[in-house]
Amino acid sequence: SKADVTPFWDQPAHPPSLHTVRPLILFVLLFLEDFTSVASAKATCLAALKTAAQTHDVRSEEITSLRLEAESARDEATSAMEQLHEAECEIKSLRTMTQRMILTQEEMEEVVLKRCWLARYWNLCVRHGIHAEIAGAKHEYWSSLAPLPLEVVLSAGQKAKEENPTEKTDAEERDKIPHSLSDLSGDGNIESMLLVEKGMRELASLKVEDAVLLAMAQNRRPHFLKFDNHVSDADHLKIQDEGQIEAFELSQEESEDVIFKQAWLTYFWRRAKNHGLEQDIADEHLQFWINHSSRSPTSHDAVDVERGMVELRKLGIETQLWEESRKWIDQDVVHPKMQIGSEL
Repeated sequence: SKADVTPFWDQPAHPPSLHTVRPLILFVLLFLEDFTSVASAKATCLAALKTAAQTHDVRSEEITSLRLEAESARDEATSAMEQLHEAECEIKSLRTMTQRMILTQEEMEEVVLKRCWLARYWNLCVRHGIHAEIAGAKHEYWSSLAPLPLEVVLSAGQKAKEENPTEKTDAEERDKIPHSLSDLSGDGNIESMLLVEKGMRELASLKVEDAVLLAMAQNRRPHFLKFDNHVSDADHLKIQDEGQIEAFELSQEESEDVIFKQAWLTYFWRRAKNHGLEQDIADEHLQFWINHSSRSPTSHDAVDVERGMVELRKLGIETQLWEESRKWIDQDVVHPKMQIGSEL
């Protein structure tokens, strides 16, 4: 009956049975296990985040350091390239200066011939008492550099006369620059050319050649033409040119002077032709001097060589040859064929 039912709160307390408690225990254990796993996972995640943050900071520092090193290396490379460019410019400038100081083969030949000219005419000054106060010292100096002036110039003229044009068609080969820089300290440097040019100008300013011609003419025939010290060589040549005097044989000294100048003119007109200078007249003039050098000279030949020397100077053949030679050197600087760096 209802009166016999006792409410559960009034029922006496009995310990729960294992069957009743087991599910609760399992639930609690599972909860604790999940909580531990979550806590462990959270701790692991926090540790990983901390490690990642530290690693990121380290890598950021490494990247920054590498970036700075790269920028520094780039600046050093740029500086090195600039220094290399400056060095190349200096080497090019040095090569240009060095090659311009070295004479070509033809220029050295010209130096030798002009030394011969100076030695010969100062010797004639000594012989005829012209500019006696300086002639002896001048002759001694130039003859020490050119002991056989007549023979050397005649040999150069003969070589120019016999030269086969087909053998030398390359102007660059004719103006070949010496491969050894030892020429800088010898006769192959430009100082030698400057020295002989100074000597030639001094000879011209003192009118040595005119005085020598006059002295030789007076010694040859003092009774034929009476020259006083005021008569110039130009007047002498004018008299002969106007036909007032028939052709006559020259003295040995005068003949040597004529063939000396014929060889000189043959040499320079050969060079002018080889370099393509004065193309309208070069070949004609060369043939003229070749033909005239094969016969015994007369007074007419003496007039011709003096005219030829005047024309050579008026046309500036020697200057043109110098400019042509320097032009080839400048081209060789742009396209160098000799390795100067290895010799420096």
